[in-house]
Amino acid sequence: MATQNPATGRPAEPDAPVPPESQGDPVLADIATALLHLRRVWAKPDLMKQIRAQTSAGRDGRPLQLSNLMVVNAVAALTAAAEPDCDARPCEVTVGAVAERLEIDPSTASRLVGHAIDAGLVSRRPSPVDARRANLGLTEAGLRVKRVSDRSRRAYLDAFMAGWTADERTEFARLLTRFADAAAQAPEYSDGIGRIFEEAAAD
Repeated sequence: MATQNPATGRPAEPDAPVPPESQGDPVLADIATALLHLRRVWAKPDLMKQIRAQTSAGRDGRPLQLSNLMVVNAVAALTAAAEPDCDARPCEVTVGAVAERLEIDPSTASRLVGHAIDAGLVSRRPSPVDARRANLGLTEAGLRVKRVSDRSRRAYLDAFMAGWTADERTEFARLLTRFADAAAQAPEYSDGIGRIFEEAAAD
């Protein structure tokens, strides 16, 4: 039975049937739907609000930015990864390494690192390997932001996984890590709306 389009007063066009070949694996469809839902949930600024409430404004007077947190986490991870080898050779964390870690171009990384330095979260000193390069580290303020961020993230995950058993958490962590590693190695996927409409028009 045709329904009426309230905007035009004319009968609405019936929905076109979904071709069987476009439905694909229903399990993969469920995964894609869940990932889109997570993207919407995690786009909300709740984490940043919590961290800002527990940390002071940056040295430049600006509140903590998400890009600051990205740089802090990258520098912390790179420092931790380099520490086991520091006895054998000089260690350094460079802007180039931050760019690789965040998967962004070096010029963008340089700008974001500069903002984190201006905010007093990251220090810059000459590299022990090559004095022409900057060796990055976290300041006391940066370490404090990292601690607050980690604590807030753990509390957030613990709250909605409270009903999960230890085995379920362990298995989920294993599978999610495997999924994330595979995604990082996969060819770049663009979910741009323009490309989707172009392909739909061509079909």
